[in-house]
Amino acid sequence: MAQTNILLEAGTNELEVVEFYLDEVVPSSGDDGEETPEAGPAEEAYRGFYGVNVAKVLEIIRMPKVTELPEVQHPSVLGAFNLRSRIIPLVDLAMWLGKTHIQTDEQPKTIVTEFNNVTTAFMVSGVNRIHRISWEKVEPPNKYVAAVSNNTVIGVVKLEERIVFLLDLEKVVANLNPKLGLRLDDLGADWTNAGYRALIADDSALVREMQRDLLEKAGFTVEVVSNGRAAWERLEEFRRRAEEEKRPITDFVHVVVSDIEMPIMDGLNLTNRIKSDPLLKKLPVLLFSSLITDKLRHKGESVGADDQISKPEVTQLARRALTLIKEREQPDHAPA
Repeated sequence: MAQTNILLEAGTNELEVVEFYLDEVVPSSGDDGEETPEAGPAEEAYRGFYGVNVAKVLEIIRMPKVTELPEVQHPSVLGAFNLRSRIIPLVDLAMWLGKTHIQTDEQPKTIVTEFNNVTTAFMVSGVNRIHRISWEKVEPPNKYVAAVSNNTVIGVVKLEERIVFLLDLEKVVANLNPKLGLRLDDLGADWTNAGYRALIADDSALVREMQRDLLEKAGFTVEVVSNGRAAWERLEEFRRRAEEEKRPITDFVHVVVSDIEMPIMDGLNLTNRIKSDPLLKKLPVLLFSSLITDKLRHKGESVGADDQISKPEVTQLARRALTLIKEREQPDHAPA
């Protein structure tokens, strides 16, 4: 699969999505009224549409020959296969989502992904195409969708009259192997600071609270929001007050920490706006995302991000944020 995302300019609030589908069994009701998901002669087929950011996809291949693993944490892990001298685990995505496959004549496809410096493959029924969309068209999942999907859905978008659910595959991988999930280590030092203020933007409530906990332990006053637009509106309020009251912007906020993938406004667009503003550009911006890899780091650099940390390295946030703030307190520091 061609990596078309390299043509996507950073900071435009756009993303490219690989749309794929799962052919599922619609649970039917038995005589007692309870759902019976087992497939039968009269099973009803349903095709569910899903999506993942192209930036996380290495390639899409036919179903490989899989070798079973001796011990697995979940039955959805079908085994592993060899792809150009790399041993890659294969996950049955439908099974992980608690769905029952409909067997068709069509051969399943395998989506090979890389994020958080981990390579994982997911078996799906088929792949449609790549769509370029604006994050403004991606709606956050409501509480019901989030609950029934075990918080695996990070966004909902309408594509060609189809409802497509954008999946948080990092959550799948972290659940299958907790060692690959976010972890909070002891700071190991006296991190009392001069009351620095941090603004955090992340669409994951779990990640937001983990970052809040870490930075508050390091002495920061922390405010959290769920997407880039909410962060930008808060920064505009800080700027307005700073100008009206003739106060420095650092009376209101010292550092911005942002995810990249977020509905409505992503972190790259947020960073671009901050660095294009005559007053706000003085603020250090730290990107914290699974999309920060050697191949994709240039996107954050192109919009002026001051630092970038790849999930799940949460503990580095406090140290790097403090370093950026202190650098700007130096008399000879001249913001770009």
